Amino acid sequence: MSDKDRISKYITPLLPIPTALGQSGKLEEKIKCVLFDIYGTLFISASGDISIAKKQSPKMRELEQLLADFEIRKTPQTLLRDFFRAIENTHNELSEKGTDYPEVDIIRIWTSVLNLNHSDTLKAFAAEFEMIVNPVYPMPHLKEMLFVYKKQNIMMGIISNAQFYTPYLFNWFLDADIESLGFHPDLVFFSYKFGYAKPSDFLFQMAADKLKGMGYLPGSVLYVGNDMLNDIYPAMKMGFKTALFAGDKRSLRLRKDNEVCKNLAADLVITDLNQLSDYVN
Repeated sequence: MSDKDRISKYITPLLPIPTALGQSGKLEEKIKCVLFDIYGTLFISASGDISIAKKQSPKMRELEQLLADFEIRKTPQTLLRDFFRAIENTHNELSEKGTDYPEVDIIRIWTSVLNLNHSDTLKAFAAEFEMIVNPVYPMPHLKEMLFVYKKQNIMMGIISNAQFYTPYLFNWFLDADIESLGFHPDLVFFSYKFGYAKPSDFLFQMAADKLKGMGYLPGSVLYVGNDMLNDIYPAMKMGFKTALFAGDKRSLRLRKDNEVCKNLAADLVITDLNQLSDYVN
């Protein structure tokens, strides 16, 4: 499901909102691989994260039109109630089975909520719903940064809470798929594929194991994310170097009220993706 024409009507340019933090930190070791979070790091997210849409005020008028377009006989209020209830039930079921931070497959959720089995229709609806409740837009200098790192043959990967439509963001906004942009296909870890979400160690451990097999020591890997709990904490546990992206007030999560984060510090703080070139070359 990569129909940019359907998605384009939801695309509105967004600008990052500056934070009170500035660029800081240093690295002693040479960085040979950079891993990125997506929402709030590579892409501005109006809600700050893929999983926080429930806390926002949904756009009822847009949802009404979406339901009409797909001939779904539900009100926006009923849709949202059923949607979040289905997610909560799935989270509870997975938690009971021992998953520390469960992640859903959004297509399975919408299949149960809409009682539809047509894959293309479900994917189109899910993608449009997400663009309504969680508008996104590329962070400044994203495309330029990826172009430079690809040209320099710097290994790149992704560890992100995500759904099937997440990789299409690169197609929709940058007119290229993630592999063409320089991300190594073996270093892309999306939460929905594995049933685990950050801050679980699961995705980070998979990345660490894969990198070890490729000959990369943890200290030569830099993980870049906007959330001290979801990104910096688990990355540090793997021995990765860390960069807190503090370029947008919407998505910056310092988590000072969290026990594991109140005395935690990333190796770097950056406020623009271009600043990474000061440490990675």
